[in-house]
Amino acid sequence: MTEVAFHFNAPDKLAYACRFARKVQRSGSRLVIAAPPQALAMLDKMLWNLGPQDFVAHCTQDADERLLRASPVVLAADPGGAPHQDVLLNLHAEVPQGFERFERVVEVVSAQDEADRSGARARWRFYASQGYAIVRHDLVLKAG
Repeated sequence: MTEVAFHFNAPDKLAYACRFARKVQRSGSRLVIAAPPQALAMLDKMLWNLGPQDFVAHCTQDADERLLRASPVVLAADPGGAPHQDVLLNLHAEVPQGFERFERVVEVVSAQDEADRSGARARWRFYASQGYAIVRHDLVLKAG
Protein backbone atom coordinates (compact mmCIF):
# COMPACT_ATOMS: atom_id res chain seq x y z
CA MET A 1 0.00 0.00 0.00
CA THR A 2 1.19 3.51 -0.78
CA GLU A 3 2.80 5.36 2.13
CA VAL A 4 1.22 8.83 2.58
CA ALA A 5 2.96 11.66 4.44
CA PHE A 6 1.98 15.26 5.05
CA HIS A 7 4.77 17.81 5.52
CA PHE A 8 3.15 20.73 7.35
CA ASN A 9 4.19 24.36 7.84
CA ALA A 10 6.34 24.89 4.75
CA PRO A 11 7.18 28.61 4.63
CA ASP A 12 7.68 28.39 0.83
CA LYS A 13 6.29 25.28 -0.87
CA LEU A 14 8.41 25.61 -4.02
CA ALA A 15 11.65 26.14 -2.08
CA TYR A 16 10.75 23.11 0.03
CA ALA A 17 10.10 21.10 -3.14
CA CYS A 18 13.62 21.98 -4.35
CA ARG A 19 15.19 20.79 -1.08
CA PHE A 20 13.05 17.66 -1.09
CA ALA A 21 14.03 16.89 -4.71
CA ARG A 22 17.71 17.21 -3.81
CA LYS A 23 17.26 14.87 -0.84
CA VAL A 24 15.35 12.25 -2.86
CA GLN A 25 17.88 12.38 -5.70
CA ARG A 26 20.76 11.90 -3.27
CA SER A 27 18.99 8.89 -1.76
CA GLY A 28 18.92 7.20 -5.16
CA SER A 29 15.13 7.24 -5.43
CA ARG A 30 13.14 8.78 -8.26
CA LEU A 31 10.66 11.63 -7.77
CA VAL A 32 7.69 13.02 -9.63
CA ILE A 33 6.61 16.52 -8.58
CA ALA A 34 2.97 17.17 -9.47
CA ALA A 35 1.79 20.78 -9.60
CA PRO A 36 -0.17 23.21 -11.75
CA PRO A 37 1.71 24.33 -14.92
CA GLN A 38 2.59 27.81 -13.60
CA ALA A 39 4.11 26.36 -10.41
CA LEU A 40 6.02 23.78 -12.47
CA ALA A 41 7.52 26.54 -14.64
CA MET A 42 8.68 28.40 -11.52
CA LEU A 43 10.00 25.20 -9.96
CA ASP A 44 11.91 24.31 -13.14
CA LYS A 45 13.62 27.70 -13.06
CA MET A 46 14.41 27.38 -9.34
CA LEU A 47 15.96 23.93 -9.83
CA TRP A 48 18.16 25.21 -12.68
CA ASN A 49 19.33 28.09 -10.47
CA LEU A 50 20.56 25.89 -7.60
CA GLY A 51 24.30 25.94 -6.98
CA PRO A 52 26.48 23.31 -8.68
CA GLN A 53 26.82 21.29 -5.46
CA ASP A 54 23.01 21.18 -5.15
CA PHE A 55 22.22 20.37 -8.80
CA VAL A 56 19.05 18.32 -9.29
CA ALA A 57 18.84 16.50 -12.62
CA HIS A 58 15.27 16.90 -13.82
CA CYS A 59 13.02 17.31 -16.82
CA THR A 60 9.44 18.19 -17.55
CA GLN A 61 6.72 15.73 -18.45
CA ASP A 62 6.83 16.76 -22.13
CA ALA A 63 10.50 15.74 -22.58
CA ASP A 64 11.38 12.94 -24.97
CA GLU A 65 10.99 9.37 -23.71
CA ARG A 66 14.73 8.73 -23.28
CA LEU A 67 15.22 11.84 -21.14
CA LEU A 68 12.15 11.01 -19.05
CA ARG A 69 13.50 7.53 -18.26
CA ALA A 70 16.95 8.90 -17.39
CA SER A 71 15.82 11.81 -15.19
CA PRO A 72 15.58 11.11 -11.46
CA VAL A 73 13.12 14.02 -11.07
CA VAL A 74 10.17 14.66 -13.38
CA LEU A 75 7.95 17.76 -13.18
CA ALA A 76 4.40 16.83 -14.19
CA ALA A 77 1.02 18.52 -14.22
CA ASP A 78 -0.52 15.03 -14.41
CA PRO A 79 1.58 12.32 -12.73
CA GLY A 80 -0.45 9.56 -14.39
CA GLY A 81 1.99 9.22 -17.28
CA ALA A 82 5.14 9.43 -15.19
CA PRO A 83 7.91 6.97 -16.14
CA HIS A 84 8.59 5.89 -12.57
CA GLN A 85 6.63 5.46 -9.35
CA ASP A 86 8.98 5.77 -6.37
CA VAL A 87 7.94 9.07 -4.76
CA LEU A 88 5.22 11.57 -5.68
CA LEU A 89 5.42 15.08 -4.22
CA ASN A 90 1.98 16.66 -4.63
CA LEU A 91 1.67 20.44 -4.87
CA HIS A 92 -1.84 20.33 -6.38
CA ALA A 93 -4.88 21.42 -4.37
CA GLU A 94 -6.46 18.00 -4.90
CA VAL A 95 -5.42 14.36 -4.61
CA PRO A 96 -3.73 13.43 -7.89
CA GLN A 97 -5.29 10.65 -9.94
CA GLY A 98 -3.17 7.51 -9.96
CA PHE A 99 -1.37 8.36 -6.69
CA GLU A 100 -1.78 4.74 -5.56
CA ARG A 101 0.77 3.61 -8.20
CA PHE A 102 3.54 5.32 -6.20
CA GLU A 103 5.38 3.79 -3.27
CA ARG A 104 5.22 7.10 -1.37
CA VAL A 105 3.10 10.23 -1.67
CA VAL A 106 4.16 13.43 0.07
CA GLU A 107 1.74 16.31 0.48
CA VAL A 108 3.32 19.70 1.22
CA VAL A 109 1.22 22.14 3.26
CA SER A 110 1.83 25.88 3.55
CA ALA A 111 2.57 27.51 6.88
CA GLN A 112 0.47 30.61 6.14
CA ASP A 113 -1.95 30.04 3.24
CA GLU A 114 -5.28 29.13 4.85
CA ALA A 115 -6.83 27.98 1.55
CA ASP A 116 -3.90 25.59 1.09
CA ARG A 117 -4.25 24.33 4.66
CA SER A 118 -7.99 23.79 4.16
CA GLY A 119 -7.30 21.82 0.96
CA ALA A 120 -4.75 19.72 2.84
CA ARG A 121 -7.36 18.86 5.47
CA ALA A 122 -9.68 17.64 2.68
CA ARG A 123 -6.88 15.55 1.13
CA TRP A 124 -6.06 14.11 4.58
CA ARG A 125 -9.71 13.10 5.03
CA PHE A 126 -9.71 11.47 1.59
CA TYR A 127 -6.59 9.39 2.25
CA ALA A 128 -7.83 8.40 5.72
CA SER A 129 -11.24 7.39 4.32
CA GLN A 130 -9.45 5.10 1.85
CA GLY A 131 -7.61 3.36 4.70
CA TYR A 132 -4.17 4.91 4.26
CA ALA A 133 -2.10 5.36 7.42
CA ILE A 134 -0.81 8.94 7.30
CA VAL A 135 2.55 10.08 8.61
CA ARG A 136 2.67 13.68 9.85
CA HIS A 137 5.85 15.80 9.66
CA ASP A 138 5.76 19.27 11.20
CA LEU A 139 8.53 21.23 9.47
CA VAL A 140 8.58 23.87 12.22
CA LEU A 141 9.28 21.28 14.91
CA LYS A 142 11.85 19.57 12.67
CA ALA A 143 13.72 22.86 12.08
CA GLY A 144 13.71 23.83 15.74
